[in-house]
Amino acid sequence: MLQLEHLGRPQLAEKKTVFVAFAIEDQRQRDLLKGQTLHSRAPYEFIDMSVKEPYDSGWKEKVRTRIRRSHGVIALVSKNSLTSSGQNWEIQCAKEEGKPLLGVWAYSTDRTALNGFRTVTWSDVNIASFIDSL
Repeated sequence: MLQLEHLGRPQLAEKKTVFVAFAIEDQRQRDLLKGQTLHSRAPYEFIDMSVKEPYDSGWKEKVRTRIRRSHGVIALVSKNSLTSSGQNWEIQCAKEEGKPLLGVWAYSTDRTALNGFRTVTWSDVNIASFIDSL
């Protein structure tokens, strides 16, 4: 009987789930982020709660469940973030759930600041480093 050796074989990395918080006005940027392949070393997926009516019945509980199941949260930050009650609630929820949170400026010409977390420029290196750290 042959025994198969598993030593020395690379282990498959756990697929990381990253919740994306964004203002509905920045949906195109969210689409770009979700469509971007950062690198193949770490498998990952982006999820979000794209809704036009953020306060439908049960919306907050659905968001909280998705954030709880995520390894971390990326907030696409822009001037629209300042008035997006849905995105701001998602960010607050991520903080309450103790999830790692990274802000990424959605546009190269917009450096809106949100308090309580680090915001970086949109680059493969910055986003991949965050995902690798999860």
